[in-house]
Amino acid sequence: MTTATAPAATRTTWEIDTAHSAAHFAVRHMMVANVRGEFGKVSGTVVLDRADLDRSDVRATIDVASLSTREPQRDAHLKSADFFDLEKYPTIEFQSTVISATGDGEYAMTGDLTIHGVTRPVTLKVEASDQELKDPYGNIKRGATATTKINRKDFGLGWNVALEAGGIMVGDEVKITLDVELLMK
Repeated sequence: MTTATAPAATRTTWEIDTAHSAAHFAVRHMMVANVRGEFGKVSGTVVLDRADLDRSDVRATIDVASLSTREPQRDAHLKSADFFDLEKYPTIEFQSTVISATGDGEYAMTGDLTIHGVTRPVTLKVEASDQELKDPYGNIKRGATATTKINRKDFGLGWNVALEAGGIMVGDEVKITLDVELLMK
């Protein structure tokens, strides 16, 4: 007697594991070096349809209060009305609109990014393994890394200071990397 194995589900729902995920950024400081920071609280859901990526959906929320550059005064300035304005805009939001495969384990994900009350389309390059692993507690996990670049001024983050020797204090281009671990719901 043979036992038939049910086909693997092509549409699965995942939750971003906040304890094992973060959003990182890098921006030029005084035209000479990159300053890096992270938002330690990223949450959201991923609906993945392997058979039809058009039916997939990603929604992510970043808690601006979780921002850290390892420098308390800079963190306070970034959370102020000069930059993120934490009191008025406590979250950064992303909602995917199109996801397409670009290679083996590589995807382009376009969506609407909202920072500081301004929504703009962005495209993220995503690297994700199809490998799903069971953790020691029986949970099914998988991971992904997404990267993009934005111009901070496009999102109303325009504060700057001209430097005496020329140039500016804060660069306009911001490199963003999201490292997420997903938990099957």
